[in-house]
Order: sequence, then C-alpha cells, then structure tokens
Amino acid sequence: MTTLAPAPHGTGGHPRRSRGAPAPAVRSLLRGLPTVPAVVLLAVFLAGPIAYCVYYAFTDMQLTGAAGTHFVGVDNFTRAFKDTDFLNAMWLTLLFVVGSAVIGQNTLGLALAVLMQKATQPVRALVNGVVIAAWVLPEVVAGYLMYAFFYDQGSLNSLLGAVHLPEQNWLYTMPILAVCLANVWRGTAFSLMVFTAAINDVPQELVEAAEMDGAGPWQRLWRVVLPVIRPSILTNLMLITLQTLSVFGLIYTMTRGGPGNKSETLPIFMYQQAFQNSLIGYGTAIALVLLVVGALFSVVYIRLLKLEDD
Repeated sequence: MTTLAPAPHGTGGHPRRSRGAPAPAVRSLLRGLPTVPAVVLLAVFLAGPIAYCVYYAFTDMQLTGAAGTHFVGVDNFTRAFKDTDFLNAMWLTLLFVVGSAVIGQNTLGLALAVLMQKATQPVRALVNGVVIAAWVLPEVVAGYLMYAFFYDQGSLNSLLGAVHLPEQNWLYTMPILAVCLANVWRGTAFSLMVFTAAINDVPQELVEAAEMDGAGPWQRLWRVVLPVIRPSILTNLMLITLQTLSVFGLIYTMTRGGPGNKSETLPIFMYQQAFQNSLIGYGTAIALVLLVVGALFSVVYIRLLKLEDD
C-alpha cells in the first residue's frame, strides 16, 4: 500500500506559497490600482464640488456686496420655505416633471413603441428619425426651435390661422404648458428606445397564447405586454424624472422663467438667486433642495422596482 509523504514541518499541511509570489492583500491592492485614476477624478470633480456646495448652503456667501462669508446654519432653508417665489417654483417643477416626463414622455414613448411594432419599415425609419433628431439636438437649439414654434408670430399660430382657429401668444398665456410640450417633443426618443427594446424582449409565446385565447390587441397589451415590461417602465420613469428635474437650458431659452414667474422651475429660480441676485449661499441651498427632491423620486422608484422583483 502506498503511503503519503508527511507535510513539511511548519506548513500545517497547507501548500507552501511559491517563493516571490505576492501576499493576497498585495494582490488585491494591485488589482485595484487601475481604478485609482477614476476614483481620484470622481473625488476631485464630483465629491469635491458637492462638498463645497453643501458647505456654501449653510453660509451667507454673496458674489458682491459682502465683506466676508459667515456660517448661518439653516437660515437659507428656512428662508426658502417661507419664500412664496420658492414655493411657486417647487409647484411648477412638480407640474413640469409630472406633465412632461411621467405623463408626456413616458406615455408617448410607449404609444409610439407599440405602434411601431406593426408599422412598415419606411414608416418606422421615418418616425424614429424624426423623434431621435429632436433628442440629439443641443438643449439650447431645441429651445430656440420651440420658441419659434410657440411665439405669437410663430409656426403654431400660422397653422391655427390657416384653419381659422384662434391664435394667442402661447409663451405669455400658457408658458408652463409650452415648455412641457417642448420637453415632451425633445425627450420622447429616450422612452421610445427603452420601450422598443423591452417590447422586443417580450416572449412571443405569451402573446400568441393570448391571441389564441381570443384576446384582442388592447387586452394583449394590457394583460400580457405591460406586466412583462413593468420593470422597464419604472426604470424609464426614474431616468426621465431625474433628467427633467435638471432641465434648465430649454426653459431659459424659451421663457427665462417668465412672464413673471409663471414658468420659473427650481433650476431657473436657483440660477436667478445665485447669479443674478448674487446670493450664492441661498442659491446653493435651493440646489440642495432640488437634489433631495431627485433623491426622493429615486427612492420611490427603487422601492417599486424591489417590489416587482419580490
């Protein structure tokens, strides 16, 4: 019978690490070295500015007219929630997000994605090209195009006059509706692409089985397709909500928050306080409020996604 040779003394029966091989801790450190430049860049250009913003939000820093900067605690936040202009900006921001993202972009993108499944290739290419062209335009360019469309002597009133319908200055009478429609026009392409990919991944056996059971197109969409793509819907809602919360160039180009403050969302209000009124501390506090609003939206969507997974 063959006997096994005893382990060398001092090894405890474990294989001896080859001479010159680095220790496990050293190997882990070496594997993390390639990420060091990215971590440094994030710390310098992301974490650093955020930390400075948090600090400035609790100070009375001004661009002009102040001898120095002093710590004021939560005075900026207290001032904001007592400011009727700030509360108006909060309400308009919520209206803008719900109207142009949650309802507008999400619904229109889903409708186009469903309709494109049955469209011919030329029609699909034309619609996708038109929708995506609006998405790839720079925000300021899209804003000027929408300004020319909604202006009192613009394209929309020309079309209304051609069919003998009443004309009006949309940017003066209904500015928040105008910027909502502009944001829907510009941002629907993202939802269209998300929903197109999600619908293409729906198992055809489920759709065919529902069709054989006598389900019509609407029933197949409601009872088969939508339940399957529900995680994609929630993910799309989270992404377009965060994007819409930060829209600045489009609204500023079209209305600059006016007339008065009828289209003054939080990013516009923050810009006016920080750079037009030179109140950097107050403007930064508003930016932190906007950040918290985005975080709350994200938490809600993530919780809903977790419920879907469970």
